[in-house]
Amino acid sequence: MKDLCKKIIGFALIFCLAACLLAVCGSSDTDRQTSVSSAEAELSVEPEAAADDGANTDAESEESGSEEAAFEEKVAAKLAALTLEEKVAQMFVITPEALTGVGTATRAGSATQAAIENYPVGGLVYMADNLQNPDQTEEMLANTMSYSQDALELPIFLAVDEEGGTVARVASNSAFGVTDVGDMCEIGASGDSKAAYETGRTIGAYLSELGFNVDFAPVADVLTNSENTVVKYRSFGSDAGLVSGMVAQEVAGLEEENVLACIKHFPGHGATGGDTHDSAVAVYKTLEELYEAELIPFADQIEEGISMIMVGHFSLPEVTGDDTPCSLSSVIVTDLLRGELGYDGVVITDALNMSAVSDIYSSAEAAVKAVEAGADLLLMPEDFQSAYNGLLDAVNSGSITEERIDESVTRILRVKMQMDSYVE
Repeated sequence: MKDLCKKIIGFALIFCLAACLLAVCGSSDTDRQTSVSSAEAELSVEPEAAADDGANTDAESEESGSEEAAFEEKVAAKLAALTLEEKVAQMFVITPEALTGVGTATRAGSATQAAIENYPVGGLVYMADNLQNPDQTEEMLANTMSYSQDALELPIFLAVDEEGGTVARVASNSAFGVTDVGDMCEIGASGDSKAAYETGRTIGAYLSELGFNVDFAPVADVLTNSENTVVKYRSFGSDAGLVSGMVAQEVAGLEEENVLACIKHFPGHGATGGDTHDSAVAVYKTLEELYEAELIPFADQIEEGISMIMVGHFSLPEVTGDDTPCSLSSVIVTDLLRGELGYDGVVITDALNMSAVSDIYSSAEAAVKAVEAGADLLLMPEDFQSAYNGLLDAVNSGSITEERIDESVTRILRVKMQMDSYVE
């Protein structure tokens, strides 16, 4: 009897153990099925989420493309409304003296208004003698802007060379009571890129308050010739990477204050041994050598979308094959700057009254050659009237097409029609 009981109890224990094992296995299968089902559900949702993200990106891209297309239509409409004479005038940036014929311009009144109506130039550049004090400067620039708006319903570039230190038209005058940020060589030597940004903010703030909207700065030249005296103190230094970073920061600072930066002097004045203000200057570097240093800050800024680049007057015989100043060379402006580096912003020449140009070419010849080379803005020809008429005659005779003029004016309008002072 005892043996029978033991067998019954044994069978019972085995049965219970088997039942427990089955329950656990069943539960695991259910959990696995639930887990698989959840995973499948998640996977089935992910493509929808990805599709939503893709749709959002496509929508944003379409909206951006639509806005860009609408803006280009406005630019084209504005271009179509301009006469040939007005378009040619827009390609000049000159001094107020060259515009009005006065000795030293310190105010803008009826003479300036009449001159802008006759020659609605793209911009005016001011020297230290034009700038006496804040009130006088603000009134002069505000009036000039108003006259331009009345003439063409377009803002005018109101420009100045305000680099700081060696070149400071405003800060060098104590009447303005502003801080002179000093030479860029000192900021470059500090290695502090934040200082370059603050330099841009400081200069931009007082220029903007006075009414300027363009600063022909910063200098983007890499000082590769230690004997160079032209940009020795104006350059951030001899290290291309450091110069590029400093230039980027100063540009950002200027534009934070709504002042358009114009970097200079493409393709790099740092290797010169002479001054193009005084005579013709040649640099015997190959294109490969330029890519190793001089071109780096310019190429980097082109990637960042810089609006304006100034081209220098020194020559590069090893690149162009002759002694043509870079500013008048299609090899430099069209092939290198536009072609290889992909720049489609505004190209402005250095001052065309400098000896490197004016000793060799007449004002009319220089203007025509600069446009043929690919320049958009012609800065300070020795004789504005001659340069203006020479360019107009070149178009009327067919040696320069009106389509070529339209290319440049379109670039100018793109910049102007995005400025705060542009009123639709």
